[in-house]
Amino acid sequence: METADLDNRFKFHPANVDTGKIHDQIRDLHRDVAHKLNFLLDDGREKSLAITKLEESMMWANASVARATGAES
Repeated sequence: METADLDNRFKFHPANVDTGKIHDQIRDLHRDVAHKLNFLLDDGREKSLAITKLEESMMWANASVARATGAES
């Protein structure tokens, strides 16, 4: 693994006007799906795991946006 890749993975990536809008869209999309799943699924372990994985998806999607921007600077 390249040093630059590790540095990019572990540094702070502040949002700017453009990336902030993308982060908002990603959060909105995931929140909409979370509400739909909450409506469709019975409470229980499986629903909790589905919501957790959705949170993970949101985190990785936002990391993709942030890290791509950080790699350019």
